[in-house]
Amino acid sequence: MGDGSEPRARVRVLFVDDEPQLLRAMRITLRAKGYDVRTAVDGGDALGEAAAHPPDIIVLDLGLPDLDGLDVIRGLRGWTRVPIIVLSGRTSGPEKIAALDAGADDYITKPFSVEELLARMRAVARRASTSDAGPAVDVGHYRVDLAARSVTAREDGVPPVHLTPTEWRLLEALVRDAGKLVSSRVLVSGVWGPTYSDDTSSLRLYINRLRRKLEPDPSRPRHLTTEPGMGYRFQP
Repeated sequence: MGDGSEPRARVRVLFVDDEPQLLRAMRITLRAKGYDVRTAVDGGDALGEAAAHPPDIIVLDLGLPDLDGLDVIRGLRGWTRVPIIVLSGRTSGPEKIAALDAGADDYITKPFSVEELLARMRAVARRASTSDAGPAVDVGHYRVDLAARSVTAREDGVPPVHLTPTEWRLLEALVRDAGKLVSSRVLVSGVWGPTYSDDTSSLRLYINRLRRKLEPDPSRPRHLTTEPGMGYRFQP
């Protein structure tokens, strides 16, 4: 992505919203930034466009005239893993969590900053481009290899670290979706099972354990970050 301000390649974006003025403004703005932009005004149009012209990123409003945005996300997730950024005036925590649980990668509340949207788009594009790069990642002073289930120090003098099976499962769930906001419910269900989907206290406990073991400054985490009331994100 060069200096991080604009994409070098023509990244294909599908922007879905029923507000003509917003569509027109974003079409102009994104094309000026080097994106290849297509638009859709409702859910049916969005699904058709995504199938006919597969995008690299979808920016999707939840309040569409024909289909609920959550149904559009579920429809897309039936056949594609394309990054989806939800853009919505729905501000409640449960609404955001529902979108993430349905398969969205990120969530921005209207009114929004164009610069924030561009930053989120760059982030999901980076995540998509590196999703097959391998199971090894750097976390602070450590190199974590998920395939080998090993943590090795990247520098001399760094103490060794051992992760428990539960800590491994949680870290893997976050790393596999690096850069993506993963809801607490999805994490708990994936690590402990659906019966425990509402037990967020254990999740907080284990996140704190991982931070103490891996973060250079656990009180100010850089890699295992929290989105209050929503979930967690692994920042490579």
